[in-house]
Amino acid sequence: MGSYVIAISGASGAVYGVTLLEYLLKEKHRVYLILSPSARLIVREELGQDWGGQFSETAEILAKRYPESPLIYCDEQDMKAPIASGSVHTDGMVIAPCSMKTLAGVSHGFSSSLIERAADVTLKERRRLILMPRETPLSQIHLRNLLTAAEMGATVLPAMPPFYNRPKSIQDLVQSVVGRALDLLNVKNDVYTRWSAS
Repeated sequence: MGSYVIAISGASGAVYGVTLLEYLLKEKHRVYLILSPSARLIVREELGQDWGGQFSETAEILAKRYPESPLIYCDEQDMKAPIASGSVHTDGMVIAPCSMKTLAGVSHGFSSSLIERAADVTLKERRRLILMPRETPLSQIHLRNLLTAAEMGATVLPAMPPFYNRPKSIQDLVQSVVGRALDLLNVKNDVYTRWSAS
């Protein structure tokens, strides 16, 4: 089984990060989870799930929600967390969704939070870093930051679901994007309908 970092930042689209988290846990992969301070609010607003307001409260809720799972929930301000060091191996990291604030921090190496530090570690160790930006339209600043991140080795995976598979629900759209993220992590999956010319 693999070991992955999933970060959910404070942009719209928390469903992508939560769906990715739940798939990896279901398949028994170890997941280090980081939530930005705004992510809990987005989860509550968009998914109707109360993950609490403070780290300890969220940790308790997640332990009950995902019992006996290989989930390691990390405090977003804990720079002593295992994933703050390159000596702790992971197979990749996904920031889903990736806010423009988080993108700016990652693309300029700020490391001012655990999300930014873990992304910095992922890049410097030449591991897979997947950014799922969720903003529209994009300003020149956003585009420059995305290009900078891509030039450093990150993969930019916009939350742009395909329609060739004739999705019948929002979940179909979500799973198309999540499936692509899993593909990029080299995680075998069949969560979405792949293109077929036949």
